[in-house]
Amino acid sequence: MKAPLLKIAFTRELLLKFLKFGVVGFSGVFVNFGVTYVCKEWLKWNKYLSNILGFVFAASTNYILNRIWTFQSTNPQIGTEYVKYFVIALVGLGIDTLTVWLLNGKLKWNFYVSKVFAVGASTLWNFFGNLLFTFA
Repeated sequence: MKAPLLKIAFTRELLLKFLKFGVVGFSGVFVNFGVTYVCKEWLKWNKYLSNILGFVFAASTNYILNRIWTFQSTNPQIGTEYVKYFVIALVGLGIDTLTVWLLNGKLKWNFYVSKVFAVGASTLWNFFGNLLFTFA
């Protein structure tokens, strides 16, 4: 007896949400780099602290945009929802880092080819994690 734990219908609506999620994620790249650049180059803060702040700001703006536009959440528990979103993002960061480490560090693939796979893996994790957990 094969009973799926979770059934996701791959519909046009799901594809549209995924595309919106991608647009929001792409905007987050600019927020991440912008905040990191300002902190590191203008404020002369430590590069690792600057990088962390870039990630936090990007995850936060992505949460707001995904809440409003992608998933159209009306959940009044915004704090709880944000924490869920941030946890998914942190796991996604771990997946991204682990993928680069495995493909580039262990298998000796080209770094940027490894990064493409890492971004793909973490994007899928982030989208489905948020679809099924944060904004369910």
